[in-house]
Amino acid sequence: MKYMLAAMLLFSAGALSAKTQPKYVFYFIGDGMGLNQVLGAEIYKANADGKSLEYELFSFAEFPVNTYATSKSALTYVTDSSAAGTALASGHKTVNSMLGVKEDGVTPVNSIAYYAKKAGYKVGVTSTVGVNHATPGSFYGHNKNRSAYYEIGLQLAESDFDFFGAGGFLGEVEDSAEKPSLANVARKAGYTVAWGKEQYDRTKGAAEKMILFQDDSTATSLPYAIDRKEGDLTLAQIVESAIEFLSKDNKKGFFLMAEGGMIDYAGHDNDVVTSYEETIDFAEAIDVAVEFYRQHPKETLIVVTADHETGGLALGTAGQYELNYDLLHCQKGSKDAISLALGELRVQNENKVSWEQVKGFLKENFGFWDKIQPTMKQEIKLMEAYDMSFSRRFGMGRDGRVAVTTDEPVVLAALGVLYEHALVSFSSGGHTGVFVPVYAIGVGADKFMRGSLDNTDLPKIIAELAGYPIE
Repeated sequence: MKYMLAAMLLFSAGALSAKTQPKYVFYFIGDGMGLNQVLGAEIYKANADGKSLEYELFSFAEFPVNTYATSKSALTYVTDSSAAGTALASGHKTVNSMLGVKEDGVTPVNSIAYYAKKAGYKVGVTSTVGVNHATPGSFYGHNKNRSAYYEIGLQLAESDFDFFGAGGFLGEVEDSAEKPSLANVARKAGYTVAWGKEQYDRTKGAAEKMILFQDDSTATSLPYAIDRKEGDLTLAQIVESAIEFLSKDNKKGFFLMAEGGMIDYAGHDNDVVTSYEETIDFAEAIDVAVEFYRQHPKETLIVVTADHETGGLALGTAGQYELNYDLLHCQKGSKDAISLALGELRVQNENKVSWEQVKGFLKENFGFWDKIQPTMKQEIKLMEAYDMSFSRRFGMGRDGRVAVTTDEPVVLAALGVLYEHALVSFSSGGHTGVFVPVYAIGVGADKFMRGSLDNTDLPKIIAELAGYPIE
């Protein structure tokens, strides 16, 4: 996506930084988004638009500051999201699995969002995953255990931040006198809780503080972009709503953090196509901020980064110097969605599904025996996975009911075969310790152009530029 911004952006990034401080700060974090996720998604998008051997650059990839940072946690070169989130939020290293605390697991550290609020700015924290997940939680919560979702959710209500947007609450409970639901705790703290954009639009006018969730009170994350249905909430809509809400009766300015959290989920699943679709979705949310920047070029700073890379994504495999990205568009849904669809087929047939039926299913969802011709070795691999998927041991639950799962062996095998043909692969099902990208534009953006950056440097630079006094 070309924005033709270079000359104007370079001016605003450098010349203005010496004269003023940003009134509006956007901090975008792509969870699991390494350099190859960005580059691969740009190739994937260009290919979808019929452009061969081109890169369809995201707007943030054309920011005048385009660099990278290290991301190790306190005790290891490979960080998890809570330690990285804490570093990106507060400028402090901590131990993997800890959130918003020092290495002792007790001493709290405050985030730049906290200091922005203390300085009189309005504050928003948003994500495509649970609002009390590791990265968003790092901006308001403190706990030695990132999985203490209920306790972290209680801290959200205590933060007094102005806007939250996400899929939902992790660790939500049924409301009771002994243990109230997190939604009700938030309401008692003065938040209006809206499920879905329509409900948000109806309630935003009278709301003093807002929480916007997916239109499903049981959801904990937004649907994957590749599986999205009409009416599903998007990160771009959340960012638009946050800007609208934070701008209301606000002369001071705002700080907004937005996380593309499900790039990481897809990386853990080794699902290339879903990862790329999530990266594109993240880029579209950044486009919303870029449009705001165009209207306020002398008052806005946008910083885009990642907490870590997930999966060890490689572009090019098997010693072949090419990529067959046109084949990736044969995949019609996420690993989870395709597995659930196969589960429906299992239920309809009481786990008695023939290989011919599964071949038809794989043709529809992956293009096999149509656009992609599996080798004999690959077809044997698929048949063996089919035998496992529809064995009584895997296909039937202990209660005698037909099992439905998001990890169908035949679907996992199909992903592997597809990616063998596309010549793309993963080296890990977890995080890696590689550099994370850093992009910046706007007031003071040139301050991020240093010879060596660590993730702890980013919040310190933002705080210095925006005038958030850190104690």
